[in-house]
Amino acid sequence: MLRARTLPFDVDPEGLFDFRSCVLRDCADPRVAEPGLEEAGFETVDLSGHASLQEALATVRDEDQISDAGALALRASLNGARFRLRNGKRLRIEHVAEEGLIQRRAGPNGLDVNPGGMDGANGHGAARTVHADQDVFGTPLRQLMNGEAPKLFRHQTPDARNDDSSLFLLNLWIPIQQITRPLVLMDRRTLDAQRHQLRYGLPVTRFLDRDAERSVNDIWTFLPDASQKWYFRSVMGPDQAYVFDTLGEPHGATILPGEDALEHLYRDLYRCCEAASEGDAEALRERASAPPPPLPPVTTDAIRSAWSEMAAIAREAGSRADEIAAGDASWIARARAAMDAVLRKSVEMRLVAMLTSD
Repeated sequence: MLRARTLPFDVDPEGLFDFRSCVLRDCADPRVAEPGLEEAGFETVDLSGHASLQEALATVRDEDQISDAGALALRASLNGARFRLRNGKRLRIEHVAEEGLIQRRAGPNGLDVNPGGMDGANGHGAARTVHADQDVFGTPLRQLMNGEAPKLFRHQTPDARNDDSSLFLLNLWIPIQQITRPLVLMDRRTLDAQRHQLRYGLPVTRFLDRDAERSVNDIWTFLPDASQKWYFRSVMGPDQAYVFDTLGEPHGATILPGEDALEHLYRDLYRCCEAASEGDAEALRERASAPPPPLPPVTTDAIRSAWSEMAAIAREAGSRADEIAAGDASWIARARAAMDAVLRKSVEMRLVAMLTSD
Protein backbone atom coordinates (compact mmCIF):
# COMPACT_ATOMS: atom_id res chain seq x y z
CA MET A 1 0.00 0.00 0.00
CA LEU A 2 1.14 3.53 -0.77
CA ARG A 3 1.20 6.15 1.99
CA ALA A 4 1.41 9.93 1.69
CA ARG A 5 3.56 11.90 4.11
CA THR A 6 1.68 13.95 6.68
CA LEU A 7 1.89 17.70 6.07
CA PRO A 8 1.95 20.33 8.83
CA PHE A 9 -1.57 21.46 9.66
CA ASP A 10 -0.97 25.18 10.03
CA VAL A 11 1.20 26.09 7.08
CA ASP A 12 1.23 28.35 4.09
CA PRO A 13 0.17 25.89 1.38
CA GLU A 14 2.48 27.49 -1.18
CA GLY A 15 4.94 24.84 -2.27
CA LEU A 16 3.41 22.03 -0.19
CA PHE A 17 0.10 21.47 -1.94
CA ASP A 18 -0.15 20.44 -5.58
CA PHE A 19 -2.99 22.41 -7.17
CA ARG A 20 -4.45 20.80 -10.30
CA SER A 21 -7.11 21.69 -12.85
CA CYS A 22 -9.77 19.24 -13.94
CA VAL A 23 -12.98 19.08 -15.94
CA LEU A 24 -16.11 19.36 -13.78
CA ARG A 25 -19.53 17.99 -14.72
CA ASP A 26 -22.34 20.18 -13.39
CA CYS A 27 -25.16 18.06 -11.97
CA ALA A 28 -27.39 21.16 -11.97
CA ASP A 29 -27.38 20.87 -15.76
CA PRO A 30 -30.25 18.55 -16.79
CA ARG A 31 -28.05 17.15 -19.56
CA VAL A 32 -25.62 15.71 -16.97
CA ALA A 33 -26.53 12.34 -15.47
CA GLU A 34 -25.45 12.21 -11.85
CA PRO A 35 -24.07 8.84 -10.72
CA GLY A 36 -25.60 7.01 -7.75
CA LEU A 37 -24.40 6.24 -4.23
CA GLU A 38 -24.05 2.48 -4.68
CA GLU A 39 -22.28 2.77 -8.01
CA ALA A 40 -20.16 5.91 -7.77
CA GLY A 41 -19.97 6.59 -4.03
CA PHE A 42 -22.13 9.74 -3.83
CA GLU A 43 -25.58 11.07 -4.63
CA THR A 44 -27.73 14.18 -4.20
CA VAL A 45 -30.77 13.78 -1.94
CA ASP A 46 -33.83 16.00 -1.55
CA LEU A 47 -34.22 17.64 1.88
CA SER A 48 -37.12 19.95 1.06
CA GLY A 49 -39.72 17.73 2.73
CA HIS A 50 -37.88 17.47 6.06
CA ALA A 51 -39.43 20.39 7.95
CA SER A 52 -37.62 19.98 11.28
CA LEU A 53 -34.26 19.74 9.50
CA GLN A 54 -35.01 22.90 7.50
CA GLU A 55 -35.89 24.73 10.72
CA ALA A 56 -32.60 23.65 12.32
CA LEU A 57 -30.64 24.72 9.23
CA ALA A 58 -32.41 28.10 9.22
CA THR A 59 -31.21 28.62 12.79
CA VAL A 60 -27.62 27.81 11.78
CA ARG A 61 -27.94 30.27 8.88
CA ASP A 62 -29.36 33.05 11.06
CA GLU A 63 -26.82 32.55 13.86
CA ASP A 64 -23.96 31.82 11.42
CA GLN A 65 -22.76 29.06 13.72
CA ILE A 66 -23.71 25.68 15.17
CA SER A 67 -24.59 26.21 18.84
CA ASP A 68 -25.02 23.33 21.28
CA ALA A 69 -28.78 23.70 20.92
CA GLY A 70 -28.43 23.83 17.14
CA ALA A 71 -26.38 20.62 17.12
CA LEU A 72 -29.05 18.85 19.18
CA ALA A 73 -31.76 20.06 16.81
CA LEU A 74 -29.86 18.91 13.73
CA ARG A 75 -29.25 15.43 15.15
CA ALA A 76 -32.83 15.07 16.37
CA SER A 77 -34.21 16.06 12.96
CA LEU A 78 -32.25 13.32 11.23
CA ASN A 79 -32.65 10.33 13.54
CA GLY A 80 -34.89 7.88 11.70
CA ALA A 81 -35.15 10.08 8.61
CA ARG A 82 -35.45 8.45 5.20
CA PHE A 83 -34.02 9.64 1.89
CA ARG A 84 -35.05 8.26 -1.49
CA LEU A 85 -32.25 7.45 -3.92
CA ARG A 86 -32.31 7.62 -7.70
CA ASN A 87 -32.52 3.83 -8.05
CA GLY A 88 -35.73 3.70 -5.97
CA LYS A 89 -34.10 2.45 -2.78
CA ARG A 90 -34.11 4.40 0.47
CA LEU A 91 -31.55 5.32 3.09
CA ARG A 92 -32.84 5.09 6.67
CA ILE A 93 -30.75 7.05 9.17
CA GLU A 94 -29.97 4.79 12.12
CA HIS A 95 -27.53 7.01 14.02
CA VAL A 96 -26.04 10.51 13.82
CA ALA A 97 -22.52 10.50 15.26
CA GLU A 98 -21.57 12.89 18.06
CA GLU A 99 -18.27 13.58 16.31
CA GLY A 100 -18.03 15.08 12.86
CA LEU A 101 -20.78 17.73 12.98
CA ILE A 102 -19.15 20.94 11.75
CA GLN A 103 -19.89 24.16 9.90
CA ARG A 104 -17.55 25.36 7.16
CA ARG A 105 -17.19 28.94 5.87
CA ALA A 106 -15.02 29.65 2.83
CA GLY A 107 -14.42 32.74 0.75
CA PRO A 108 -13.98 32.90 -3.03
CA ASN A 109 -10.59 31.96 -4.46
CA GLY A 110 -9.30 30.66 -1.12
CA LEU A 111 -10.06 33.84 0.84
CA ASP A 112 -9.91 33.17 4.59
CA VAL A 113 -13.17 34.28 6.22
CA ASN A 114 -12.55 32.59 9.57
CA PRO A 115 -10.12 35.00 11.24
CA GLY A 116 -10.77 33.49 14.67
CA GLY A 117 -9.84 29.98 13.54
CA MET A 118 -11.58 26.77 14.51
CA ASP A 119 -13.63 26.59 17.68
CA GLY A 120 -15.30 23.23 18.12
CA ALA A 121 -17.88 22.78 15.38
CA ASN A 122 -17.33 26.27 13.94
CA GLY A 123 -14.61 28.19 12.15
CA HIS A 124 -13.66 25.44 9.71
CA GLY A 125 -12.53 26.51 6.24
CA ALA A 126 -12.99 24.54 3.04
CA ALA A 127 -10.99 21.33 2.82
CA ARG A 128 -7.62 21.89 1.17
CA THR A 129 -7.02 18.43 -0.24
CA VAL A 130 -8.78 15.68 -2.12
CA HIS A 131 -9.42 13.02 0.50
CA ALA A 132 -11.76 10.38 1.91
CA ASP A 133 -12.61 10.64 5.59
CA GLN A 134 -11.99 7.21 7.13
CA ASP A 135 -10.05 4.01 6.55
CA VAL A 136 -12.38 1.20 7.63
CA PHE A 137 -9.37 -0.69 9.02
CA GLY A 138 -7.82 2.28 10.83
CA THR A 139 -8.17 4.76 13.69
CA PRO A 140 -10.68 5.57 15.14
CA LEU A 141 -13.01 2.86 13.77
CA ARG A 142 -10.64 0.09 14.81
CA GLN A 143 -10.78 1.22 18.45
CA LEU A 144 -14.46 2.20 18.51
CA MET A 145 -15.69 -1.06 16.99
CA ASN A 146 -13.03 -3.52 18.17
CA GLY A 147 -11.93 -4.23 14.62
CA GLU A 148 -15.44 -5.20 13.45
CA ALA A 149 -16.04 -2.22 11.14
CA PRO A 150 -14.96 -4.01 7.92
CA LYS A 151 -17.52 -6.76 8.60
CA LEU A 152 -20.36 -4.34 9.38
CA PHE A 153 -20.03 -1.54 6.82
CA ARG A 154 -20.14 -1.69 3.05
CA HIS A 155 -16.80 -0.46 1.74
CA GLN A 156 -14.18 -0.78 -0.94
CA THR A 157 -10.48 -0.07 -0.49
CA PRO A 158 -7.46 -0.90 -2.66
CA ASP A 159 -6.98 -4.19 -0.84
CA ALA A 160 -10.44 -5.20 0.45
CA ARG A 161 -14.17 -4.70 -0.04
CA ASN A 162 -17.53 -5.60 1.46
CA ASP A 163 -20.36 -5.51 -1.09
CA ASP A 164 -22.83 -7.56 0.94
CA SER A 165 -23.69 -5.27 3.83
CA SER A 166 -26.64 -2.87 3.66
CA LEU A 167 -25.11 -0.71 6.41
CA PHE A 168 -23.24 2.42 5.31
CA LEU A 169 -21.08 4.95 7.09
CA LEU A 170 -21.90 8.17 5.25
CA ASN A 171 -21.18 11.86 5.23
CA LEU A 172 -24.14 14.20 4.84
CA TRP A 173 -23.02 17.53 3.31
CA ILE A 174 -25.62 20.32 3.33
CA PRO A 175 -24.96 23.76 1.84
CA ILE A 176 -26.47 26.70 3.68
CA GLN A 177 -25.44 28.60 0.55
CA GLN A 178 -22.96 27.79 -2.21
CA ILE A 179 -21.97 29.46 -5.44
CA THR A 180 -18.20 29.44 -4.77
CA ARG A 181 -15.84 26.79 -3.38
CA PRO A 182 -18.26 23.95 -4.18
CA LEU A 183 -17.78 20.42 -2.98
CA VAL A 184 -16.58 18.18 -5.82
CA LEU A 185 -16.87 14.40 -5.82
CA MET A 186 -15.29 11.72 -7.97
CA ASP A 187 -17.11 8.89 -9.66
CA ARG A 188 -15.03 6.26 -7.89
CA ARG A 189 -15.55 3.84 -10.76
CA THR A 190 -13.00 6.02 -12.58
CA LEU A 191 -10.44 5.68 -9.75
CA ASP A 192 -7.48 3.33 -10.17
CA ALA A 193 -7.30 2.61 -6.44
CA GLN A 194 -4.16 0.47 -6.58
CA ARG A 195 -2.18 3.30 -8.13
CA HIS A 196 -3.86 6.47 -6.92
CA GLN A 197 -5.39 5.85 -3.45
CA LEU A 198 -2.94 6.49 -0.61
CA ARG A 199 -3.20 6.04 3.14
CA TYR A 200 -2.74 9.23 5.12
CA GLY A 201 -2.39 10.05 8.82
CA LEU A 202 -4.32 13.21 9.77
CA PRO A 203 -3.55 14.73 13.22
CA VAL A 204 -6.85 15.76 14.79
CA THR A 205 -6.10 16.99 18.31
CA ARG A 206 -6.27 20.60 17.12
CA PHE A 207 -10.00 20.32 16.46
CA LEU A 208 -11.13 17.09 18.19
CA ASP A 209 -10.91 16.02 21.83
CA ARG A 210 -9.01 12.75 21.44
CA ASP A 211 -6.72 10.64 23.60
CA ALA A 212 -3.20 9.81 22.40
CA GLU A 213 -4.22 6.45 20.91
CA ARG A 214 -6.72 8.15 18.59
CA SER A 215 -4.85 11.41 17.98
CA VAL A 216 -4.19 10.61 14.29
CA ASN A 217 -7.07 9.68 11.98
CA ASP A 218 -6.35 7.06 9.34
CA ILE A 219 -7.87 8.50 6.17
CA TRP A 220 -7.16 8.46 2.43
CA THR A 221 -5.69 10.90 -0.03
CA PHE A 222 -5.50 10.54 -3.81
CA LEU A 223 -3.22 11.18 -6.73
CA PRO A 224 -4.74 12.99 -9.73
CA ASP A 225 -5.24 11.27 -13.07
CA ALA A 226 -6.84 12.39 -16.33
CA SER A 227 -9.17 9.37 -16.34
CA GLN A 228 -10.94 10.46 -13.14
CA LYS A 229 -14.40 12.01 -13.56
CA TRP A 230 -15.47 14.79 -11.18
CA TYR A 231 -18.93 16.20 -10.44
CA PHE A 232 -20.35 19.28 -8.68
CA ARG A 233 -23.46 21.46 -8.54
CA SER A 234 -23.03 25.06 -9.62
CA VAL A 235 -25.83 26.17 -7.28
CA MET A 236 -27.01 24.41 -4.13
CA GLY A 237 -29.12 25.44 -1.18
CA PRO A 238 -30.25 23.72 2.02
CA ASP A 239 -33.06 21.91 0.21
CA GLN A 240 -30.44 19.55 -1.25
CA ALA A 241 -27.51 17.59 0.16
CA TYR A 242 -24.88 15.10 -0.84
CA VAL A 243 -24.64 11.72 0.83
CA PHE A 244 -21.32 10.04 0.17
CA ASP A 245 -19.30 7.09 1.39
CA THR A 246 -17.16 8.10 4.37
CA LEU A 247 -14.94 5.06 3.87
CA GLY A 248 -13.53 5.82 0.45
CA GLU A 249 -15.30 8.46 -1.66
CA PRO A 250 -12.77 11.03 -2.99
CA HIS A 251 -13.96 14.61 -2.49
CA GLY A 252 -12.70 18.11 -1.83
CA ALA A 253 -13.42 21.81 -2.31
CA THR A 254 -12.54 23.43 -5.63
CA ILE A 255 -11.97 26.97 -6.89
CA LEU A 256 -14.10 27.77 -9.92
CA PRO A 257 -13.10 30.03 -12.82
CA GLY A 258 -14.05 33.60 -11.93
CA GLU A 259 -13.61 33.29 -8.17
CA ASP A 260 -10.51 35.50 -8.33
CA ALA A 261 -12.68 38.33 -9.71
CA LEU A 262 -15.22 37.80 -6.90
CA GLU A 263 -12.44 37.89 -4.32
CA HIS A 264 -11.24 41.22 -5.75
CA LEU A 265 -14.76 42.67 -5.58
CA TYR A 266 -15.24 41.30 -2.06
CA ARG A 267 -12.10 43.08 -0.86
CA ASP A 268 -13.09 46.31 -2.66
CA LEU A 269 -16.56 46.33 -1.11
CA TYR A 270 -15.09 45.57 2.31
CA ARG A 271 -12.88 48.66 2.07
CA CYS A 272 -15.79 50.72 0.72
CA CYS A 273 -17.95 49.68 3.69
CA GLU A 274 -15.19 50.78 6.05
CA ALA A 275 -15.03 54.20 4.39
CA ALA A 276 -18.81 54.57 4.38
CA SER A 277 -19.07 53.61 8.04
CA GLU A 278 -16.44 56.24 8.88
CA GLY A 279 -18.27 58.89 6.84
CA ASP A 280 -15.25 59.38 4.57
CA ALA A 281 -16.71 60.24 1.15
CA GLU A 282 -13.34 60.90 -0.48
CA ALA A 283 -11.95 57.50 0.56
CA LEU A 284 -15.18 55.81 -0.53
CA ARG A 285 -15.02 57.45 -3.95
CA GLU A 286 -11.37 56.47 -4.37
CA ARG A 287 -11.89 52.87 -3.28
CA ALA A 288 -14.84 52.47 -5.66
CA SER A 289 -13.07 54.01 -8.64
CA ALA A 290 -11.09 50.99 -9.89
CA PRO A 291 -12.96 48.91 -12.50
CA PRO A 292 -13.62 45.30 -11.42
CA PRO A 293 -11.55 42.54 -13.00
CA PRO A 294 -13.40 40.79 -15.82
CA LEU A 295 -14.73 37.27 -15.62
CA PRO A 296 -13.24 34.51 -17.78
CA PRO A 297 -15.27 33.30 -20.76
CA VAL A 298 -16.15 30.06 -18.96
CA THR A 299 -17.75 30.33 -15.53
CA THR A 300 -21.07 29.53 -13.88
CA ASP A 301 -24.27 31.55 -14.21
CA ALA A 302 -24.29 32.01 -10.42
CA ILE A 303 -20.81 33.54 -10.39
CA ARG A 304 -21.68 35.79 -13.33
CA SER A 305 -24.81 37.03 -11.51
CA ALA A 306 -22.90 37.64 -8.26
CA TRP A 307 -20.18 39.55 -10.14
CA SER A 308 -22.78 41.80 -11.79
CA GLU A 309 -24.47 42.53 -8.45
CA MET A 310 -21.22 43.34 -6.65
CA ALA A 311 -19.90 45.47 -9.52
CA ALA A 312 -23.14 47.47 -9.65
CA ILE A 313 -22.98 48.15 -5.90
CA ALA A 314 -19.37 49.28 -6.24
CA ARG A 315 -20.27 51.64 -9.12
CA GLU A 316 -23.06 53.08 -7.02
CA ALA A 317 -20.59 53.82 -4.24
CA GLY A 318 -18.52 55.89 -6.65
CA SER A 319 -21.46 57.89 -8.01
CA ARG A 320 -23.19 58.43 -4.65
CA ALA A 321 -20.18 58.64 -2.33
CA ASP A 322 -21.25 61.85 -0.57
CA GLU A 323 -24.78 60.63 0.09
CA ILE A 324 -23.67 57.17 1.23
CA ALA A 325 -20.96 58.54 3.52
CA ALA A 326 -23.50 60.96 5.00
CA GLY A 327 -25.41 58.03 6.47
CA ASP A 328 -27.02 55.78 3.81
CA ALA A 329 -27.17 52.59 5.85
CA SER A 330 -29.12 50.79 3.13
CA TRP A 331 -26.13 50.84 0.75
CA ILE A 332 -23.88 49.28 3.43
CA ALA A 333 -26.51 46.61 4.10
CA ARG A 334 -26.77 45.74 0.39
CA ALA A 335 -23.00 45.66 0.01
CA ARG A 336 -22.57 43.34 2.98
CA ALA A 337 -25.37 41.08 1.73
CA ALA A 338 -23.70 40.82 -1.68
CA MET A 339 -20.38 40.00 -0.01
CA ASP A 340 -22.00 37.37 2.20
CA ALA A 341 -23.70 35.75 -0.81
CA VAL A 342 -20.34 34.70 -2.33
CA LEU A 343 -19.24 32.87 0.83
CA ARG A 344 -19.72 29.14 0.89
CA LYS A 345 -21.37 28.02 4.12
CA SER A 346 -22.07 24.37 4.72
CA VAL A 347 -22.90 21.86 7.44
CA GLU A 348 -21.67 18.30 7.46
CA MET A 349 -22.13 15.33 9.73
CA ARG A 350 -21.47 11.60 9.98
CA LEU A 351 -24.32 9.09 9.67
CA VAL A 352 -24.87 5.37 10.01
CA ALA A 353 -27.55 4.49 7.46
CA MET A 354 -29.31 1.34 6.30
CA LEU A 355 -30.09 0.80 2.62
CA THR A 356 -33.62 -0.53 2.20
CA SER A 357 -35.77 -1.43 -0.78
CA ASP A 358 -38.99 0.19 0.54
